[in-house]
Amino acid sequence: MRMRPTLSWTPAEAPPPGSTDLRPVVEALGAGGVLVLSGAGISTESGIPDYRGEGGSLSRHTPMTYQDFTADAAARRRYWARSHLGWRTFGGARPNAGHRAVAAFGRHGLLSGVITQNVDGLHQAAGSEGVVDLHGRLDRVVCLACGAFSPRRELARRLEEANEGFAPVAAAINPDGDADLTDEQVGDFRVVPCTVCGGVLKPDVVFFGEAVPAKRVAHCRELVREAKTLLVLGSSLTVMSGLRFVRQAAQAGLPVLIVNRDTTRGDGLALTRVALPLGEALADAADRLGVPLDVLDGDEDPAGPGADERSP
Repeated sequence: MRMRPTLSWTPAEAPPPGSTDLRPVVEALGAGGVLVLSGAGISTESGIPDYRGEGGSLSRHTPMTYQDFTADAAARRRYWARSHLGWRTFGGARPNAGHRAVAAFGRHGLLSGVITQNVDGLHQAAGSEGVVDLHGRLDRVVCLACGAFSPRRELARRLEEANEGFAPVAAAINPDGDADLTDEQVGDFRVVPCTVCGGVLKPDVVFFGEAVPAKRVAHCRELVREAKTLLVLGSSLTVMSGLRFVRQAAQAGLPVLIVNRDTTRGDGLALTRVALPLGEALADAADRLGVPLDVLDGDEDPAGPGADERSP
């Protein structure tokens, strides 16, 4: 789920080729002051698919737009049926080596901040603090009428009770937690209202076609101004909500480094794009810097600490 309905892009000219040399990333981290901007690619090793990488879901899946969700009750029924099923898988995802490396870099004082375009909460689950969830969090729900917030796990329980026996087999799970279901599989799925006022519930995420809150954007811009290096991890930078920070950094003369196996929209603004698997690359960087990665306990809450609290 992203700010704009831009789903693909074609570079005007051939972008610079990717590199396998991790040294610029290691050197930048060693110097400290690195601001991380992460995208869906950092969570693929946790079982959450990417939109645009190899096997990305955009070839078969068009994410829900804010306009459709708010205007059409049938669209909301389809969304909640698909999202409810997807949550059973998405909500149990665990942080991978990439998330743990970012958390370790933060603990050792090498980062100035973390901005994520993801809605999965896996950075927090790995132990990162002060993460800016640019597009919100899927584990929170907001009422569009009264503004009340509630945990997604509470809504999941209510939806289970209202739709006993609902267990279709999804063709796939997408990066926004939405499962691929046919209209026949959705059937007469029952949507539940806000317990406070009876209004329409929406996940606390930024849908395509919806604007990222201005205060959140301003906070991210301030983080870019204060950073020494911008490190992009696993984002194609196709949509402006993330690309604008890369452009801001480049215009200010701030070094931009990208770790992403595929071409990105920001390659022409970066010093280098390291085309290596993220988990492997970040674990390697941590090892070179002598930064140990924590092994998470198997019974730790996948949603992470403070999962139901508001982020900046």
